[in-house]
Amino acid sequence: MTEDPLHLQVYQAGDSFMSMNDLLSYFVDPAFLKGGLSRISDMHCKVGRPVSFRIDDDLVPVTGGGGVEPQAMETFLRAVLSDKHQAIVFGDDSADVDTGYEWRENNVNFRLNVFHDRDGLAFVMRMLSSDIPNIESLGLPSEAMWREIVQLNRGLVLVTGVTGSGKSTTIAALINYINRFRKTRIITLEDPVEFIYKSEESMVSQRQVGQNVATFSGGLRSALRENPDIIFVGEIRDLETASLALSAAETGHLVFSTLHTRDAKGALSRIVDMFPPEQTKNLCLQLSFSLSWVLSQKLVPRADGQGRILAMEVLKNISAIGNLIRTGNWQQVYSTMETQTKEGMMTMEQHLMHLYQHGFVSRESVLTNANEASVIDRLNQMERAQAAQVQKR
Repeated sequence: MTEDPLHLQVYQAGDSFMSMNDLLSYFVDPAFLKGGLSRISDMHCKVGRPVSFRIDDDLVPVTGGGGVEPQAMETFLRAVLSDKHQAIVFGDDSADVDTGYEWRENNVNFRLNVFHDRDGLAFVMRMLSSDIPNIESLGLPSEAMWREIVQLNRGLVLVTGVTGSGKSTTIAALINYINRFRKTRIITLEDPVEFIYKSEESMVSQRQVGQNVATFSGGLRSALRENPDIIFVGEIRDLETASLALSAAETGHLVFSTLHTRDAKGALSRIVDMFPPEQTKNLCLQLSFSLSWVLSQKLVPRADGQGRILAMEVLKNISAIGNLIRTGNWQQVYSTMETQTKEGMMTMEQHLMHLYQHGFVSRESVLTNANEASVIDRLNQMERAQAAQVQKR
């Protein structure tokens, strides 16, 4: 009987050998848990280099781990890939594979990306949370903001940020709140499915791109014929998907989606830039009517070294923002957000300063994660004011 490749100990770390199952165990090791969540987000593996884990945003190699040999790499991949995907990875065409893996022994799901570089095969595995967190636990900057979002009947809500910034978690928490407390029809289009929703007050259908539908745009076109109230499009990647999402939001659906942009105003220009220049005027008009909110987020190291905390920029499409979108005046978006805090808006710098003032993040983290260089002057002003108060005492 052939031994399961998941348990074959083929990777040397110090004086012992480890299996793929041993490496996956790091994700559920109590030593790396903080508040019930793993501080490890990803495992990186490539031929010739030690297996490494991303812990609190730092890439840390396995203690004593040597470079991964090609034979060990093949064993690892045969443990986590289907026969179909093995044929692709080890075939003559050497194509990349983006898929999922279910670790049944611990009921944990992963997103898996396999690719080739100049040294051979490499892969990245990201752990997907099995539980959808309560929205109250995320640390969003305003309860009034998220409560307004979950009561929307139509519009486009974008959550933006770099890979690993928690976009999917934020959207999952928002959608699941709607699922628990509103009577709606929810359809999701994901690549891959990350969080599993259990239909409660709402009826939820989850569809995976590449498995249930061919593309995001094709799935979205199909969803619009299925009488949904709420649609989640995992990512807006192209012009067709962007156009359909805007149309859906404009015609009475609540649409959630993500973009890879560093700030809220960048999300607006990114969508517009997907379209030909001759469509810009009409597109800006459509976006000004369709858009509801943009949440741009980062996960910032805590000052105490215990995990990361959410920092978020919030844009709400009030009339002033709508006017700027219609004219394509992106440079004024930031200052409008900064001065309209009473409307629920907040810049990334304002939230970072708030977190620093309350001791949640360090000064260095503020400077590293700010989008605007003006944060340096603000930090200096705040620290001078604090020093002056101390002297008065």
